[in-house]
Amino acid sequence: MGSTQWSTPLQLKDAPIDGHRPLKVRVIGAGYSGIYLGIRVPQRLRNVDFRIYEKNESVGGTWWVNRYPGCACDIPAHSYQYSFNPNPDWSAFYAPQPEIHAYLQGTAEKYGVLRYVKLSHKVESCRWSEDRKKWILTIQRTDTNETFEDDADILIAARGLLSDPAWPNIPGLKSFKGEVMHSASWNEKYNFQNKRIGIIGNGSSGIQIVPSLQKIEGTQLSCFVRSKTWITNPFGDNVMKKLGLDPTKLEFSPEQRQEFANDPEKLYDFRKIIEVDGSTIHEVSMRGSPMQRESIGLFGQSMRGRLSKKPEIADFLIPSFGIGCRRSTPGPGYLEALVERNVDFITDPIESITETGVSLKSGRAVPVDVLVCATGFKTSSAPPFPVYGRDGLSLKERFTPYPTAYMSLAVDSFPNFFMMLGPNSAIGSGSLTVILENEGDYIVKCIRKMQKEDYATMSIKPERVKDWDEYCHEYFKDTVYTDTCHSWYKSEGGSGGRIIGLWPGSTLHALEALRAPRWEDFDWEDIDGKGGNRLKWLGNGWSVTHMKGEGEDEWGGDPAWYIEPRFVDFPIPGCPENDQGLKMRPFSH
Repeated sequence: MGSTQWSTPLQLKDAPIDGHRPLKVRVIGAGYSGIYLGIRVPQRLRNVDFRIYEKNESVGGTWWVNRYPGCACDIPAHSYQYSFNPNPDWSAFYAPQPEIHAYLQGTAEKYGVLRYVKLSHKVESCRWSEDRKKWILTIQRTDTNETFEDDADILIAARGLLSDPAWPNIPGLKSFKGEVMHSASWNEKYNFQNKRIGIIGNGSSGIQIVPSLQKIEGTQLSCFVRSKTWITNPFGDNVMKKLGLDPTKLEFSPEQRQEFANDPEKLYDFRKIIEVDGSTIHEVSMRGSPMQRESIGLFGQSMRGRLSKKPEIADFLIPSFGIGCRRSTPGPGYLEALVERNVDFITDPIESITETGVSLKSGRAVPVDVLVCATGFKTSSAPPFPVYGRDGLSLKERFTPYPTAYMSLAVDSFPNFFMMLGPNSAIGSGSLTVILENEGDYIVKCIRKMQKEDYATMSIKPERVKDWDEYCHEYFKDTVYTDTCHSWYKSEGGSGGRIIGLWPGSTLHALEALRAPRWEDFDWEDIDGKGGNRLKWLGNGWSVTHMKGEGEDEWGGDPAWYIEPRFVDFPIPGCPENDQGLKMRPFSH
């Protein structure tokens, strides 16, 4: 066997194997995703110049922006939190917006995230520099209008799905002389008493807004509805019954909250049953499944019962498509509000907006004092600021005709760029926040590999993105998500033929897929370019753990860390394969 000739003689890297090179990491957004990264990046990485840019005046993302009356999570609050920071003090099964924002603010303070957050810093553009192997960011301080540049080795978009409001495309909207507001841009100073209120949309936000405004003295609501939707029985009825709670009482008493705070085991049991319940109803997403058929019967009967005062509303509202095609919501109080005397349920299409109200295609004019646009967010488009990858390709172009990203995280031609809750990240049932956590963990593993092994870039291979796209399309064919309905899960603003909002599988499927990156799916560039020794990252033969420490530390780590009980994997005598911990989760990696 002949000797290998290198174009450049190897010169050892004068650094220990674990003396990772400095990297700059920048995150866009300080909501659930950005806060999680603000915890894990400092915890699990070293030598990182880290910063989180947030355009608003507070952390919290969508839970800071959305402040409309009735705003709350529509899944059990005890499942809508970080796995490591459970909150025993939620006031209700579906926690209201102020509490969720306070929880996020408190989590950021508790774990030191605010050290890295730059509030009122709006990212205006991001451009990849092939020469520098860096992202160049243009940032505007919204409080001073100052604009400056920053650069990053790694760029992470943690904007989430619900951050860019979608206004209705209705002729004459700007001509209306009264008050106009979007659910994500609420005028908290406006007095709704004795007002004629037009509400456009019956998605998740509209379903929460209606019962809140209906109760205000003197209001007359005109609800403009064009879509059928399932209003499901509150999620977690079975959970609450199993725990001896009354499923009709969605608020927790002070005594219950105190019990959760004083009894961690009871809180854990409550959380466990919720998670098991959410993870074991995945079958409902499969078209024609026994669970789907049973649910249609139960929920249809429930909706008709709650709308018995105005059965014509049930005739319009109850869909023919499967439960889950549009995002299902419990909608506490929504159906009950629709049958009240001060609520007009209008299904005639809107022709235009006039100076004084809404003109319908039927010829009817509906006068209103205020228009509320509960029309959701742009979930099928690129970020509202330009992002340019290799060869000047914009993310907007790359996301045409529809957005797709490998494992919902990475896009070809955009090296060192990751997304949290990108395309195909959401879930029909189960925990979204645990998927978010696993996406963050995946990204941290990628950064660690690049840093430790001296890679300048990692970029997902185009053929793997194509494989992922094909897999997603094939998977969803047998699910209710491809039934005929208008849904933000779909491309082209909700009416396209691709499912771009949901993970192609269950929550547990996503956790296993994200558990260990497939490095072979990426292209890699070494910091020394082509032709160098790819094992130069091995360094000078030393580890920081047995080198002289700093200050009062004798060593850089623990020279005998490998016998510390916390790091030793103790097998079960006789039958190591009966390890219950390994049986609880998939037996791989």
